[in-house]
Amino acid sequence: MIGLLILGIVVFVLVIANIKIVPQATEYVIEFLGKYRTTWSAGIHVTIPFLERVAKKITLKEQFLDSPPQPVITKDNVTMQIDTVVYFRIFDAKLYAYGAVNPISALENLTATTLRNIVGELELDGTLTSRDNINTKMTAILDEATDQWGIKVNRVELKNIIPPAEIQNAMEKQMKAERDRRETLLQAEGHKAAAITRAEGDKQAMILEAEGERDARIARAEGEARAIYLSKKAEADGLMALKEAAADAAVLELKKYEALVKLSDGKASKIIIPTDVVNATTSNVIFSETSGLGDVTLPGQDPIPPKKADPCCD
Repeated sequence: MIGLLILGIVVFVLVIANIKIVPQATEYVIEFLGKYRTTWSAGIHVTIPFLERVAKKITLKEQFLDSPPQPVITKDNVTMQIDTVVYFRIFDAKLYAYGAVNPISALENLTATTLRNIVGELELDGTLTSRDNINTKMTAILDEATDQWGIKVNRVELKNIIPPAEIQNAMEKQMKAERDRRETLLQAEGHKAAAITRAEGDKQAMILEAEGERDARIARAEGEARAIYLSKKAEADGLMALKEAAADAAVLELKKYEALVKLSDGKASKIIIPTDVVNATTSNVIFSETSGLGDVTLPGQDPIPPKKADPCCD
């Protein structure tokens, strides 16, 4: 009885010990007598005691390999320090378990050699400005090379690119010179824009001044023209009034004479009067003397006596 009890306990312990629970996103590689038998996925499984064993536990989650900075020589013989980060996951547990002795170490070394090969084809400036290109090339090369190890490389990132100290100083001086050049260009463009603005303002001021002077001249000319028009219109209205009043030839001749007198305007002018005008004027004078027209002396007015001397003051 005791022997059977002990045997039952041993069997129970063996069964419990050989029950395996595989977590999610994990796979177990199972060997039977040292040879690959199967791969267990997530769930509960039981191994055959003393015949089967779990050879390797493999996670299917995405992992990353952070490589330390390593020296890399560019095409123009500049040595710089570059560190990388490789993101990968295991897609085949069997290949990962039997493809390489140490797949992670192999991936790290492969990353270093691939980086040296790619950067060795680029110059310093190309290396500093071609991060995306380097990442893409390294991802493609590593992904193809690690397929036989059951590893899928998702992406590769360059963390830091550290050039030598003298190169950094030269780059800083170059950057400072470039910023100074841009500042000078911006100042020159600002001065240019200000000069253009001032010139445009002066131009607009001259145009407005010229337009104002033109408008003033036009207004003065229109005023003079209006005055001449009104003067001529008044003369025409006067002639029309004379015509409507049926003035005789003598009156018309007198008007002509008055016009000639106005032309002289009190200045030392020589006026040539036609014979018919003189004859008409003479006839008008004789007519005015005989008829009394044109005499400014009022009838019956006594002449003004001369002023007597004051005896008290002489």
